[in-house]
Amino acid sequence: MIEFKNVKKEFSGKPVLRGMTFSIEKGETISLVGTSGAGKTVTIKHMVRLLDPTSGRICIDGEDIQDLPSEELGRVRKKFGFLFQGSALLQWMSVFDNIALPLRETQKLPEDEIQEKVKSVLEKVDMTEAAKKLPADISGGMQKRAGLARAVVTEPDILLYDEPTSGLDPVTSRTIDKLIHDLQEDLGVTSVVVTHDMISALTISDRIAMLHQGEVSEISTPQDFLRSENKVVSNFLDSQCISRNFFDEFSDRKLT
Repeated sequence: MIEFKNVKKEFSGKPVLRGMTFSIEKGETISLVGTSGAGKTVTIKHMVRLLDPTSGRICIDGEDIQDLPSEELGRVRKKFGFLFQGSALLQWMSVFDNIALPLRETQKLPEDEIQEKVKSVLEKVDMTEAAKKLPADISGGMQKRAGLARAVVTEPDILLYDEPTSGLDPVTSRTIDKLIHDLQEDLGVTSVVVTHDMISALTISDRIAMLHQGEVSEISTPQDFLRSENKVVSNFLDSQCISRNFFDEFSDRKLT
């Protein structure tokens, strides 16, 4: 479980988070949506203490991470996998070696075991044939899949996704959505997705949290989110031309 308790964050005296309070259940997929500057990426950075709050507390599996020493914080961080917005692959390494990197850097495993783990996740993301290629030689969608394989190869309990469909065409975006859903089903991980893509949020999420001016304005199931009378939510849906009858009009939208 991830818990935010009245978390506030200021940068140079400017408030970004204004009392963030919410919780994420184990095994749940939750999407954080909102306009630029709402505090989405700042929120997930707090989960792994890449940022410290100005005030408030953050708990991971019941453990307050705020005052943990570096060694103990490292233990908590091992629970997380992170898919960066730009995939963040090392351009001079093959896809295989990019995925193997966290195993080689953080786990004392024999090389043959590393090889097996990497081959397994490559199969999960349908990237086996690209294993020897450099990132520059594969498409943006394939880079996202490679980044996702690297995020899961350490078998984390929690996956953080920062704009996983950003910059991708609609067909590739839906492929990434299906992959996120399938990995959650297969691995039972808790997934936190920062996205501007409402089609993605509605189809992969157990709940959607609407962030507005540094606070959680709404948090609900996709179906209830569509029916919300919250003006912030309705304006956001309208800005993306999302119908309130989204699931009725497109019965195959929900990934199952």
